[in-house]
Amino acid sequence: MTDLLSSPRPLGDGTIAHRPDWTWLPPAAAPTEADLARAATQAEQLLAGHGVTYGAEAADGDQQWRLDPLPVVVDEPEWARLEAALVQRAELLDAVLHDLYGPRRLLDDRVLPPTAVLAHPGFLRAVDGLRLPGGRELVLTATDLVRDAAGDWCVVADRTQAPSGAGYAMEDRRVTAQVLAPVYRQASIARLGPFFHALRKALREVAPLTAGDDPRAVLLSPGPASETAFDQAYLASMLGLPLVEGSDLVVRAGRLYLQGIDGLEPVDVVLRRVDGEWCDPLDLRAGSRLGVPGLVHAVRQGSVSVVNPLGTSVLENPALLGYLPRLARAVLDQDLTLASAPTWWCGEERSLRHVLARLDRLVLKPVVHGPRTTTVLGWLLSSAEREQLAARIAAEPWRWVGQELVGPSVEHAAADALAGVGTDRPGAAGVGPADLGPRAAVMRTFAVAHAGTYTVMAGGLARVADDHVVSSSAAGAHAKDVWVLTSQPTPSAPAQREGDVAGVARTAAYGISPRAAENLYWMGRYAERAEDGVRVLRAVADRWDDYHRTPGTAGGQALAVLLQTLTPAALPDGGEAVAVPSEPEHIGPRVPALRDLLLDHRTPGSVARAVRRLAAAAATVRDQLSTDTFGPLARIERTLRDERARVRGRQQRGQSPAAPVPPGSVTAGLRPTLDGVLESLLAISGIAAEGLTRDVGWHLLDAGRRLERAQRLVAVLRATLVDHRPSDVEDLVLESVLLATESAITYRRRHQSRTDVAGVLDLLVHDRTNPRSLAFALDRLLADLEQVPAPRSAAQRDHLLHGVADLVAELDTVVVGNEVSDDGRRVRLADALESMLWRLREASDEIERVHFTRPAPSRALDDLWGSTYGEPADGGAR
Repeated sequence: MTDLLSSPRPLGDGTIAHRPDWTWLPPAAAPTEADLARAATQAEQLLAGHGVTYGAEAADGDQQWRLDPLPVVVDEPEWARLEAALVQRAELLDAVLHDLYGPRRLLDDRVLPPTAVLAHPGFLRAVDGLRLPGGRELVLTATDLVRDAAGDWCVVADRTQAPSGAGYAMEDRRVTAQVLAPVYRQASIARLGPFFHALRKALREVAPLTAGDDPRAVLLSPGPASETAFDQAYLASMLGLPLVEGSDLVVRAGRLYLQGIDGLEPVDVVLRRVDGEWCDPLDLRAGSRLGVPGLVHAVRQGSVSVVNPLGTSVLENPALLGYLPRLARAVLDQDLTLASAPTWWCGEERSLRHVLARLDRLVLKPVVHGPRTTTVLGWLLSSAEREQLAARIAAEPWRWVGQELVGPSVEHAAADALAGVGTDRPGAAGVGPADLGPRAAVMRTFAVAHAGTYTVMAGGLARVADDHVVSSSAAGAHAKDVWVLTSQPTPSAPAQREGDVAGVARTAAYGISPRAAENLYWMGRYAERAEDGVRVLRAVADRWDDYHRTPGTAGGQALAVLLQTLTPAALPDGGEAVAVPSEPEHIGPRVPALRDLLLDHRTPGSVARAVRRLAAAAATVRDQLSTDTFGPLARIERTLRDERARVRGRQQRGQSPAAPVPPGSVTAGLRPTLDGVLESLLAISGIAAEGLTRDVGWHLLDAGRRLERAQRLVAVLRATLVDHRPSDVEDLVLESVLLATESAITYRRRHQSRTDVAGVLDLLVHDRTNPRSLAFALDRLLADLEQVPAPRSAAQRDHLLHGVADLVAELDTVVVGNEVSDDGRRVRLADALESMLWRLREASDEIERVHFTRPAPSRALDDLWGSTYGEPADGGAR
């Protein structure tokens, strides 16, 4: 491997930094340190714009994937040797898996200790003897590699359960190729696309014979709360697979089906990212809500293939690492080419004594991670802690392994000993402070069964810690792209282009699950809710700036009306916007917290709350959306975050958060933030309108937007137009309503005279040429719902919506606008709007009941004795 931070140069303080080594590039083609710094900034922006996340949702919302654009480069001869070794390792693991769930000769002959296998929870007895079509049991595997003290490759872990990271690797390549474009274009770098082609073909090859020529596959995810949710959705999009959860699938008569919104659709292959024991609450882990009841039965019937097969996590047992050399000789009649980190399983007496004698020098790993067991760095423990750990290991030795540190330094007694592979020291062009010292790194490679052997991804995913210890899933670590130099010309055929996995016969598309349909529908609603909130805040903020100093004028009275009717949540204690004395000679409206309605997601009806829920819904259906959707979403979140930071800065410089806000500061800096958020929301709307296929999902997304717009429009009209006010006050209120509904310019063009209620009602209720009118929204809503399959129970939904349409048609805007009762109210208008709003809300409930009601997840009785090995890893996390 050519380490791009490997040429040492001394610093003034005596520490060592490293200058990038670009000698493999043409002369004068190497980037400068300024180029690299600029690339790092661009990479961060691109990743945020693409919505790349990692880890469970943090309190501060910081889940961004971090990428150091400086790649790890492996030359062609070294990669050829490594690739052959990875193929051998995959074939060995495949043969071991085949034996463990078949004849078990390796256990009978004591090549493997039976306890190390049979006591491991990854060995699933329920799937014993089941076989995949195609000749290979292990379809997809990943191997975590480090450099040892001699600079050779060494394996620290095998990932066979549901390997993650291939999607991140492709995204890292896309970003790195963009921010280092001059370098990338001049380098001859092996592409990643062939690996994904091979994976797609592998899924077809393992399909049951009953699947025919066009097997239908899905990617089973534990859900958007999984720490690698982006990786799962990205991989599903690349492979063209529906991203489903356990609740989207059902087994009927030994056959697996996707519960589409318009009926059941058969599934032939499941690429799973849910941990094996959580995949079926009937035959495997009782109480699991992540899997599909009866999935094991369907596999047993041969009607569906699961990739990787259930039970493959037994190969992730670190106890097996110490036995692989003799397994290779027994199974393949070969010496193992790729060594593993020296590992001792404590279930053997001799190994136990060795580990206990060297606790201060070893990494102690449980054979299965859980809430009470995790990796321990022995040299960081005190004497008392080591004694406690030794007692735990001695009590249950089969649950522990000891592993030597691997890296360029093996001075284990040092407090800063290195775990993983220390490939670089950060400098000005790297990641982290220059005086950090050696950092730990690990490189994950991927292989897929294909054409009778294994195809290895020509590259991988490197993770570099800002500390001395790293794992492939370390939070806070930075990723690096892995470039494999090649002398072969890059194929120019479309099937070999980067990120392109097309080139197979077109098959019928799956429908959409109720879960995905519901999220698309609510995505439309939250997008419209956020946009409406921004427009209302802009209108109210403008009136505040103009009139808060003159409460006795018509403008001041109109401002009080708008605060009370459109932004009551911003008023102190939810109170009314009545004039109260602040000084003996000054009367003014109560000071509202308009900024909270924009920035605080805890405030009811705030823009921030709608945006957060919009982002959550979009993340759940990422595979259904254009990738361009996530750039505007990231910009909204960044805009709100920056404004929050400015507010905190002003508070720290000037006053405590509890101090009253001066009236003149209520809208300070608010308009640019509102404009920025609105611009991005409009971009999302445009992407949805022009970038998505007009399928059922799109019609539901649009239906959500139209219904939300209709509800909020009627609510605004009811709040502002029912009460009669003096003409000069009413003119300003009507003008603000038109601004908030983006109809002010249209009204001015059509009505040269003064603004009146009848004219506003005609434009906002009746006018079908105005996309902001109620009639237009209802027409689009009904047209959208006609394209969504629905049972007979949809009659009530349609009856309610047609009832609103009838009320719109019957509404005489001139009469209801001019007819005012003795108490100053437009009673007939109030009744009509109240009736419309009631029907729209009931129709909303009916839409959810008809289209999105899913059966409660079936599951076996909970395991009353609890789990021996604790909670699931990433594949089972919710």
